[in-house]
Amino acid sequence: MAFSSNAGEGPMADINIIPLCDVMLVLLIIFMVTAPQLSYPIDIDLPQRSPNRPDNPVDPPEPIKLRIDSTGQVYWNNSPTPVSALRNMMESEVQRDPGNQPTLELDVNESADYGVLTKVLAEAKNAQMLKIGFVKN
Repeated sequence: MAFSSNAGEGPMADINIIPLCDVMLVLLIIFMVTAPQLSYPIDIDLPQRSPNRPDNPVDPPEPIKLRIDSTGQVYWNNSPTPVSALRNMMESEVQRDPGNQPTLELDVNESADYGVLTKVLAEAKNAQMLKIGFVKN
């Protein structure tokens, strides 16, 4: 608020807009500098439909439920299985239809030994299983 030089007329009620103009010009410059950076395209490789894909897709096979309990025992579809036999079982599942593999659903108890899980995942990798998921029950 500015005061006039005339003592009897009272205060002059004009708004000083110079600081407002300064702030607006700084914001304008910031937006002008950052706006071109936001308009650069991002290359994304989206999946394309393959031309040799059949019109009637094959239903996926039933998932394999693999459970590891707190003692480290492995269960293949609710039947106890030693870790050493897992690779052969996984390879036989992959060999049935390599293009349409079943999903390996791993359900691991929170107190299970991590070493057993790493062995199971290594066997799945060596058997070339591609669909592996973790299930929380």
